[in-house]
Amino acid sequence: MAMFWIIGCLALVGSAFGCGVPAIKPQVSGYNKIVNGENAVPGSWPWQVSLQESTGFHFCGGSLISQYWVVTAAHCGVSPSRHRVILGEHNRQSNTEQIQVKFIAKAITHPYYNRQNFNNDITLLKLSSPAQMTPRVSPVCLATSSTSVPSGTLCVTTGWGRTGTTSSPHYLQQVALPLLSPAQCKQYWGQNRITDAMICAGASGVSSCQGDSGGPLVCERSGVWSQVGIVSWGTSNCNVRAPAVYARVSYLRNWIDQTVAYN
Repeated sequence: MAMFWIIGCLALVGSAFGCGVPAIKPQVSGYNKIVNGENAVPGSWPWQVSLQESTGFHFCGGSLISQYWVVTAAHCGVSPSRHRVILGEHNRQSNTEQIQVKFIAKAITHPYYNRQNFNNDITLLKLSSPAQMTPRVSPVCLATSSTSVPSGTLCVTTGWGRTGTTSSPHYLQQVALPLLSPAQCKQYWGQNRITDAMICAGASGVSSCQGDSGGPLVCERSGVWSQVGIVSWGTSNCNVRAPAVYARVSYLRNWIDQTVAYN
């Protein structure tokens, strides 16, 4: 538990630079497809991005981590020439939202990403122009390499992925779900499928689903939200009794820092 208090302090240091503190406060019930989720308060997850084709088709989520960088999943297969980053979106049907459409200068995938088992499922996107920070657009803090969040902690995942009732909801969805220990996750998925670069959450009647991929799993401490996971994989039918698997940000943090520093 001591480790958790330490990251609380680190997260607060981070908040001085303005990460992880939404200007518009999230309201999460039960914390309080994404399957069994609820509409988010507009603008309350200001780091959430929508990755879209030039036609406007949404295919994955992501998170703003600084003015120039977005983190998403490697399996989303982002192509700088074909895809766009949309910031500040809530209702994907609206034409009146103050969204920012950003081109992608570089997509850098983890060198050890394994498409067979989704190990190291992370890609960093460098924007070709900086995001303008507004009450609806601001970065999330990242879990540090020493972050250890206790299993059972309620965290939140967000996205426009498939829900139980619709293939693609108009409004950004959110859901609170508990973190699982690696042992609990391996018990469900098998020893060999869950690596150190993965973290599991859910199996609680809620789930992330197709279209949520690349989006954030965030945990709150003293009012500061830190991203601990990136939506990676799970059951093909988004079974709400099965744990969803996320890329583990604390494990990948050193690679993230090095990549941002050198690019």
